[in-house]
Amino acid sequence: MDTKPKITVSSLDLSRLEKMIDNMKQDTAPGIDDLVDELARAEILAPEDMPSNIVTMNSTVRFKVASSNKEFSLTLVYPQDSDGQQGKISILAPVGSALLGLAEGDQIQWPKPGGGQLQVEIIEVLYQPERAGEMHL
Repeated sequence: MDTKPKITVSSLDLSRLEKMIDNMKQDTAPGIDDLVDELARAEILAPEDMPSNIVTMNSTVRFKVASSNKEFSLTLVYPQDSDGQQGKISILAPVGSALLGLAEGDQIQWPKPGGGQLQVEIIEVLYQPERAGEMHL
């Protein structure tokens, strides 16, 4: 049984991500296979039809750790925008590719530093480009 939640991806994000994947060498870009797998199972919608509670590229998301109720926020970015600043996560990071297309209320397993997993829930999509009308950037 597949326990992965349903995901929705905008056609604009899909196009940009496929171009990025085509331009990268797999041996130099860990995480590509996970992203390809995620995109293959996604429902694709036009950007203007994207529900406002879905994590898209460049979305800022507020999370809650189930075990502690601690909250934090991250922005899902393209690798070239992941400049090491706190608060950003690359789409090529395992958690990054897992976030794409999820909705508020969905939960994922998050790797802990030093090993182990945390159960993390998406509380709110604080910012989504499609919701803000930024569909063709």
